[in-house]
Amino acid sequence: MRRSSDRKEIPIIVREAFKRAADLILPFKCPVCGGVSDINERFGNYDRLYTALYGTEPELHICGKCLSMLDASDEDKRWFLCLSNPVENDPCPGLALYMPFPYKGIAERTIPAIKFGKDKELARFLGTVLGSLIREEGIRADLIVPVPLSEERLAERGFNQAYEIAYPVAKINSVPVAEDCLVRTRDTGRQSEIHDSNKRAGNVRGAFEVSGSWDVTGLRVVIVDDVATTGATLHEAAKALYKAGAAKVLCAAFAGNRAVKNAEPF
Repeated sequence: MRRSSDRKEIPIIVREAFKRAADLILPFKCPVCGGVSDINERFGNYDRLYTALYGTEPELHICGKCLSMLDASDEDKRWFLCLSNPVENDPCPGLALYMPFPYKGIAERTIPAIKFGKDKELARFLGTVLGSLIREEGIRADLIVPVPLSEERLAERGFNQAYEIAYPVAKINSVPVAEDCLVRTRDTGRQSEIHDSNKRAGNVRGAFEVSGSWDVTGLRVVIVDDVATTGATLHEAAKALYKAGAAKVLCAAFAGNRAVKNAEPF
């Protein structure tokens, strides 16, 4: 006689077998729009780069439609002042922000998918794009530093999307990446839930410091984040680096919603 436990296991085995078969038959879905991914063969350059960076093949399958929407701003419209609302007696006057994509279209879909859908592969893809553009721009640095997450947010998400973007940026530009250079001195509320620019600035004021295990004295540092809105988070991170002795700091974000440009190069 068959035991009841055996009867319970059979459907599980069947489901797993069906799932494996379906994975071989059904096409990949685009993580951005949910449509069918149709560019596996045309995505070869990224596959090779990803394998060189991570030692394994990517699990990303963006459809051609979404990929075609990934259109960077004109070269003369990628530079901004970090703070959307400059302040008097700014300890980082003229702090520059390199931000090649507007926060709309595919960027507006992709970044929430990374943060709230926990899609690490998408973050890595954005990092390779940003890193390639920074290389083409001729930006030089001694260190790449991602904006750190709070311990609570890191535990919730499972990874720091800023680091996942920063890693390929660093590797493509042959610059070290310092995941633990900046640390948060306190937990802060979600910037995305605060709409007043003054409150945003207050939320992150004094929230960062440079780890005692890093000496940034005299270094040119690029801080990397996924998106910039008012620039308050990046500005506070830059303040901490300058306070620790950095010679020059540049902020870089994949996308944002700015319209005013800043022509000063890094």
